[in-house]
Amino acid sequence: MSDPEAPPTSVLVVANETLTGGSLIGALRSRAEKGPIRVTVVAPVSPPRRGYVVYRDSRRAAASRRLERSLERLHEAGITAHGEVVDDDPLAAVRDALATEVVDEIIVSTHPASRSGWLRRNLVDTRPVEHVVSDVTTQEGVNVLVVANETVLGEELLERIRTRAREGKASFLIVCPQSDQRRPRHPEAESRLWAAVFALRSEGVDAHGQVAHPDPYTAAMQAVHDERTDEIIVSTHPGERSGWLRRDLVGRLRSDAGVPVEHVIVETADVGVPA
Repeated sequence: MSDPEAPPTSVLVVANETLTGGSLIGALRSRAEKGPIRVTVVAPVSPPRRGYVVYRDSRRAAASRRLERSLERLHEAGITAHGEVVDDDPLAAVRDALATEVVDEIIVSTHPASRSGWLRRNLVDTRPVEHVVSDVTTQEGVNVLVVANETVLGEELLERIRTRAREGKASFLIVCPQSDQRRPRHPEAESRLWAAVFALRSEGVDAHGQVAHPDPYTAAMQAVHDERTDEIIVSTHPGERSGWLRRDLVGRLRSDAGVPVEHVIVETADVGVPA
């Protein structure tokens, strides 16, 4: 039986893509049953595979969303926890954490061995730690990726997202491809995106967003790689008005993404940012 007066054990958790995995949350709950713990989570951002700055921004945003959800679940379980996303590889993140605070135990969460780059780099062998293999496909709820830009505020798309949310527990990530990769900022795309996200959130829809790679296929596949994706909704103008359709975006994603892809056509004439 644990001593209620004992100081909490400091547990360092190192995880990123598996932060929301049931195995990791379960391991921390089990550890908390043995005695009070204080959890610090560090989420190393994996480096972009291409030269676009937006890749790192997208990966950091994805890690932040996973971290937020993980901390919420720990707090719901009565576990004191905080964390941060770091721009380091996992080994450097561990070293930095050990240098800045007292750590009694370490838990490293990874994908199964065949998928884990961290294991291939022998992170787990750097010091005694508990290794938790998390399969994020077992988590509850459905993750829906929405790919849209000029039509992101179209009523047809917003209504489809609302309907899908009513059909069952779902979280929506809206990626809005950049208009011009040569520009450091994309105010029009960002304004449309955040207007859509805020409108959906005001109705209780779990929606997030990020500006992404200018090519919609690359943006979608990058998101599929970075986060568990169960469904994809692609929103376009109709017919010849859509450059995305002329490039067969929907067909290519249906062939390569490995998940159901739905196409929503936005007929609405005014899809700009509301004044």
